[in-house]
Amino acid sequence: MINYNLLSSSIAPILNAASLWNPLFLRRKVSIRQWLALASAGFLVTVPVFIQAPLVRMFPVASLLSTLAWLGLSLVLLSREKTQFWGDLLLGFTGSWLAGSIYWGWLRWEPFLHLPVESIGVPFAVWCLARSWGKVGSYFYLGSLFGTAVTDLYFYLTGLIGYWRELMRVEPELTMPIFQSAIAQISNPWGISCAIVLIGILLGVGLVHLRFKDLHWWTFSGAVLSTLLVDGLFWVVVSNIRLDN
Repeated sequence: MINYNLLSSSIAPILNAASLWNPLFLRRKVSIRQWLALASAGFLVTVPVFIQAPLVRMFPVASLLSTLAWLGLSLVLLSREKTQFWGDLLLGFTGSWLAGSIYWGWLRWEPFLHLPVESIGVPFAVWCLARSWGKVGSYFYLGSLFGTAVTDLYFYLTGLIGYWRELMRVEPELTMPIFQSAIAQISNPWGISCAIVLIGILLGVGLVHLRFKDLHWWTFSGAVLSTLLVDGLFWVVVSNIRLDN
């Protein structure tokens, strides 16, 4: 069982240190547009978890083809001056959606392919940034990818890759014993230490960029910080399931 008191007391210093970077503590005025950029990026990171995940498992082709709809909508919004920000952001989301559809639709049984597939949009993002175009979408995509990389790193460091493969090969009703074994695998000082370090990295990278006024940095931070929310919700749910059983 995870020692939540130990985890909370260990994370507290990280939160206190990270908060020093928060613009609220620096008493700098934050615009509504910046908050919208942060919140919108966070929302778009959570969408694949609650919408794309079940869709791609049951209808992978439909999930893949819907990428065209996201792309079309983003281009329409980009063509209008008043909605360029939303079109730019949605374009970055389209890249994440495409990669997720490919991996979770046909390659989810092999965790070593996860990050390479999720990275398929990197060349386009770099191309956009080199031309100072599409910064909002590019930084959203890169922030989301960074959060994914940190999460995957935790799986590698704590030996959870084998459980990943098992979960992808069994029916949903048979996953509970695997989840329970995975939680037991990380319920030790090493698992908790890795979590603390990686949480600190995500907080540091996410909060430090909130010092800048540019909206693309706020979307980047929103994507990075929302990784903590998604991962945290997942582990809380799994841990509660384990306790109930």
